[in-house]
Amino acid sequence: MTRFRLPAPITVAAAVTAIGALPIAALGGLYLLVLLVPLVIAVWAWRAGTDADADGLHVRALLATRDIAWAQVDELRVDGPRRVVAALLDGTVIPLTAVRPTDLPRLAATANHA
Repeated sequence: MTRFRLPAPITVAAAVTAIGALPIAALGGLYLLVLLVPLVIAVWAWRAGTDADADGLHVRALLATRDIAWAQVDELRVDGPRRVVAALLDGTVIPLTAVRPTDLPRLAATANHA
């Protein structure tokens, strides 16, 4: 299995954001909601990623998870300077969370072993 995850400094950014939000949250009331921002960032950084194995792709984002069999994938391609997508046979394009263009050879090698 090949795993792609978001960089660890994103979690550090969530912690720094939480520390920065504390003075605002200390005002109470609706200002407490500002603490949701670092919480969402931390959960996203912990959860998001793409796993590839002989069966296919397992793509996780903040709120959604999708399993894609290799038989459904038409092509893996670079879409912009920092994004890789899986174009499916039905025309759907799925962004592959945490997969960068430099990771494409490793991802393709996993697909070829399927």
